[in-house]
Amino acid sequence: MMRDVWVFPFLFLFSAFLMILRHHSVSASVLAPLTRHYNLSHSRECDALLQLGNSFIIADDASGYQCDELHSITSYPTTSLWKNGTNCCSWDGVTCHTSTNHVIGLDLSCSWLRGAIHSNSTLFLLRDLQWLSLAGNDFYGSQISPKFGSFIRMTHLDLSGSSFQGIIPLDMISRLSKLVKLSLSDNYDLTVYDDHSFRWLIRNLTQLGRLFLDGVNMSTVSPVSLTNLSSTLTSLSLYNCSLRGVFPINIFHLPNLHRLSLSLNSNLTGTLPQTNWSGPLVSLGVRGTKFHGPIPMSVGNLTSMYSLDLSNNQFTGSVPPTLGNLYRLSFLILGGINLSLDFEIFAKLKNLEFLQLSQNLTVMLPKNGNCSFPRLGALYLPGVNLTEFPYFLSSSEELVDLYLSRNMITGQIPEWIGRVGRAQLASLELSSNNFTGEIPSSICQLSSLQVLDLSHNGLNGTIPICLGNLSSLQELYLDNNLFQGPLPRSLANCTSLAYFVVHHNGIYDTLPHWWLNATLNSLEYLDLQSNKFHGVINEISLPPTLHSYILSNNQFSGQLPINFFRNSRADFIDLANNNFDGPLPIPPPTVLFYSISNNKFSGEIPHQLCSATRIEIINLSNNSLTSSIPHCFINLNVSVLDLRENKLVGQIPEIFVPENNLRTIRLCQNRLGGTLPRSLANCKNLEVLDLSINELEGHFPYWLDTLPNLQVLNLRSNKLSGLIKSSKNNQTFPKLHIFDLSDNCFYGPLPASYIANFIAMKDEVRSSLQYMRVNYSQGIQTYQDSVTVVLKGVEIKLVRILTMFTAIDFSQNLFEGEIPELIGDLKALKGLNLSHNNLTGNTPSSMGNLTNLEWLDLSSNKLSGEIPRGLADLSSLSYLNLSNNQLVGPIPRSTQFDTFNHSFDGNPRLCGHPLSKACGTDVQQSPPSTSPGEREEDAESWHWIEWRAVPMGFGCGLALGISAWFIMWETLRPRWLVRMIERKIYRMTKRKKKNQAPRNHSRYLFHDVNIYMV
Repeated sequence: MMRDVWVFPFLFLFSAFLMILRHHSVSASVLAPLTRHYNLSHSRECDALLQLGNSFIIADDASGYQCDELHSITSYPTTSLWKNGTNCCSWDGVTCHTSTNHVIGLDLSCSWLRGAIHSNSTLFLLRDLQWLSLAGNDFYGSQISPKFGSFIRMTHLDLSGSSFQGIIPLDMISRLSKLVKLSLSDNYDLTVYDDHSFRWLIRNLTQLGRLFLDGVNMSTVSPVSLTNLSSTLTSLSLYNCSLRGVFPINIFHLPNLHRLSLSLNSNLTGTLPQTNWSGPLVSLGVRGTKFHGPIPMSVGNLTSMYSLDLSNNQFTGSVPPTLGNLYRLSFLILGGINLSLDFEIFAKLKNLEFLQLSQNLTVMLPKNGNCSFPRLGALYLPGVNLTEFPYFLSSSEELVDLYLSRNMITGQIPEWIGRVGRAQLASLELSSNNFTGEIPSSICQLSSLQVLDLSHNGLNGTIPICLGNLSSLQELYLDNNLFQGPLPRSLANCTSLAYFVVHHNGIYDTLPHWWLNATLNSLEYLDLQSNKFHGVINEISLPPTLHSYILSNNQFSGQLPINFFRNSRADFIDLANNNFDGPLPIPPPTVLFYSISNNKFSGEIPHQLCSATRIEIINLSNNSLTSSIPHCFINLNVSVLDLRENKLVGQIPEIFVPENNLRTIRLCQNRLGGTLPRSLANCKNLEVLDLSINELEGHFPYWLDTLPNLQVLNLRSNKLSGLIKSSKNNQTFPKLHIFDLSDNCFYGPLPASYIANFIAMKDEVRSSLQYMRVNYSQGIQTYQDSVTVVLKGVEIKLVRILTMFTAIDFSQNLFEGEIPELIGDLKALKGLNLSHNNLTGNTPSSMGNLTNLEWLDLSSNKLSGEIPRGLADLSSLSYLNLSNNQLVGPIPRSTQFDTFNHSFDGNPRLCGHPLSKACGTDVQQSPPSTSPGEREEDAESWHWIEWRAVPMGFGCGLALGISAWFIMWETLRPRWLVRMIERKIYRMTKRKKKNQAPRNHSRYLFHDVNIYMV
C-alpha cells in the first residue's frame, strides 16, 4: 500500500516532462526514435511477396475483363514465376527503388489469381508502394480493406475487374492524397455509400488526374458532386454506374479534360455546351443516356477529338456541318430521335476507321459519289432508312466489316460488291432489306469472308455453287428468302462453317448426309426448318460440335433410329411438324430443348429422357404416345412440360417437387384419369395449367388458388364434380385471367369468393397487345403458350395468349342459384359463358359495368326478370346468347342488340325487336292456381326430378343411369317410383278438372321421368 503512494509523484513528474517537451519544441534528433516510420528490410519484403503469392490459387479462368479486351496486357501466372532465394527486385511485376531497394511498384494485373484479400494480408507490409495494380483477377467477394489507406505514398491504384464487393471505404481512399490514378471499374458489386462521402473523397484527391469508376453503383451520388473534381483531371470514366439526375455542364469545360465517358447511364440527363465549347477533349461518350437538345455547332471546335459516341440519345435536329472539322476523328457513332444527317459532311473525315450511324437517324447519301474514306475499316448503318446501296463503298479498300441491315434498300445486290475491301472484307451483313434477284457470283470473290448474312430479303433462285469457295466462311445466314432447289454440295468445302441457317425458304432436298457425314469439326448450329426437306433420315454420324439441330416444319418421314443422337452433345433439338413415326429417338443427356411435336411418334415415353437433367423445355405434343407419364420426371427441373394430344393413360404422378421451375404444364387431350396430384401446389412459378379433355375425377383442386403466378387454368371436359370451395386464402388466383371449368359436373352456387378476388380480371387498364412469355434461343422462338377456348360458341385455339385476354367459362355444369352481383367488378372481362346450368333469379344489372365484354352466353338456364338495360349499352359486345331462359318484358333497343337475331329465342314472355312478337299485343296467361301445400309439394317434387334430369343430358354418369334403370326395373321393381308418379298424376288430373288447365302435366311429367331414366 505504501509503495503505491510513490506512483502518483512519478506520474506527475512524467506528465510535466512531456508538457515541457511539447512547449519547448525538442529537437528532431531526440524524438526520432519515437516517430520514425518503420520499414521492412529488403529480404523481409521479398518474404512478404512470396507469402502473398502463395495465398492465392492460380486459375487460368480467373483473369478479368482487361485480359480479354486489352491486347496490351498479357495474361499469365506472374506469381508462379517468383522463386525463393532470389532478389525479388528481378521478379515479374515487381519494381524496386533504385537506391533503397524497397518495393515501390507491384503489377499483378491478369495474373490468374483467385482468392480473398484480407486485412492481415502480407500485401499491407509493403509500406513504400507507389504503384499497385491488382486488375483482372478474381478476389471473389473480397471487400476493399481499410488497410489500403496505409499506402500513403501511393500515386497509382488499380483494383479494376477483380470481383471486389461491398461499400467503397472512402475515408481510406481519401488518405491517399497523392493519388494520380484511381481505377475501381468493373467491380459490379461495389457501391458508393452516399453523396456526402463521395464529395469528401474527391475534395481530398487534389492531384487526381484519372478516375475510373465504370460499373460501380453510384445511384446515391448526385452528379452535382462532380463539380468538386480537381482541375488536374484528365480522364473521367463513369460508364454504366447508375448515375441519375442532371449532369453539370461545367465538367465539359475542365481545362485539362481529355477523356469523358458517361455512357449507359439511362437516367442521366443533360445537354451539350451550346456556345464557347472548346478544349483538349479527344474522347467523348454519352451513349445510352438521356442527353437531349441539338448537337451544337461548337462541337466543330474540338479539333483534337478522335473518338465521339453520341448514339442512343434524345438529340434532335440536324447533325451540324461543323462536325466535318474534326479531321482527326477515327471513331464516330451517331444516332438519336428525329436526328437527320447529310452524308456530305463526312467528306473531309479522311481518318475515319469506324463509323456507325443508327437509331432512327435518317441518312442522306451523297449523290455525286465524291465521298471516299481511305482508312475506313468498319461501317455500320443499321436502320437508317437507306433506300439504295451506298456507291461510295466501291472505293473503300480497307473495309473489313460492312453492316447495312434493317434498311429499305431495293433492287439487286450490286456486282461490284466483290471489289469492296480488296478481298479483306470479313463480315457482310445485308439482312432485313428488300433485295431481290439472285446472289451475285461476285460475292464469291470475297475470299476472306467469315460472316455472310443475307437473311430476311426477297432473294430467289438457287444457292450459288461458288459459295463453296469461301473456305474461311464461319457463319452463313440465308433464312427468310425465296431460295429453291437443292443445297449445293460444294458447301462441304466450307470446313470452318459453324452456323448454317436457311430456314423459311423453299429448298427441296433430302437431309445433306454428304455434308454431315463429312469431317466437320466446326459445325455448331444447323437450322433447316420451314423448307421442303423430305425423305427418310438414315443412320448418320452427327458432328461432335453440333449443339443445335433444327429440322422442324419440313416433310421428313419414316422412323428415326432410336440412337440417332447417341454420339451427339446437342442441347437444342427440334424435329416438330414432320411425318416421323415409330418410337421416340433418345435425346442426349446434354439437351436443354427437346421438341418432337406434331409428328406420328408412337409407343412409350423413353425413360432415358429422364437422364437429361439439364432439360428446360419438353414438347412431345400431338403424337400417338401411349402408357403413363414416367415417374422419373421427378428428377427433371423443366420450365415447360407439354404432352398434350397424345394417348397417355393412368394418373398424373406426384412428380412436382418443391422449388421447381415449371411455368407451363399442358396435358390436355389425353386419357388421364384419377385425381389431380396435390404436389401441383409446389409449382409456385406456374403460369399455365391446361388439363382439359381428360378423364380426371374428384373435386375442384382448391389448393391451386394459392399459386401466385397462375394466369390460365383450364379443366374443361373432365369428370370433376362437387362444390367449388376456396382455400380460405386472402388472395386467391391473383393473376388468373382465363378460368375454364366447363363440361364437368360441378354443382352448387357459383364460386362468389373467387369472383370477388380475381384481381387480374378487375384491372381494366391491362397492357394491350402483350403476349404471355415467349421462349427464345439463338434468336428463334422455341415455345409459345397457347390454349383452346370456346369463343362465341366456337372452339378456337389461341396460338398466342394475350395478357389482356380475360375469360370465364362455367358452362355445361350443374351450378344453381343466382349470378352474384359482384360479377360486374370484373371490368377487364372479355368473355363470360355460364350457359347450360340451373341458374335462377334476375340477370345482374352490374353486368352493364363490363365495358370490355365481347361475348356473353347465359343460355339454357332458368333466369327470370327483365334484361338489364346496361347490357344493351355495351358497345364492345359482339356475341350474345340469352336463349332458353324465363326472361320477361321488352328487349332493350340498341345498335348492338338489334344485330342479335336468335339470341332471345326460347323466352316465351320476351317481346320486342328482333322477336316477331310486339310488346303489349297479347296477354300472358296465368298459371293454374293451386293451394300453398300443393305448390310447395309440387315444386319440391319437380325440383327433385328436374335436378336429376339435367346431369343425364350432359353425360355425367350416362352409363350408370342406363344400367341402374334396367336393373331396378327388371329385378327390384321400383315401386317407390311408380307410386310417386301415380300420386303426381292423380293430383294433376284433379287440378285439371277443377281449373281446366290447358296443359297435360302428366305427359310432361312422364317426359321428365323418361329423361331421367335415359
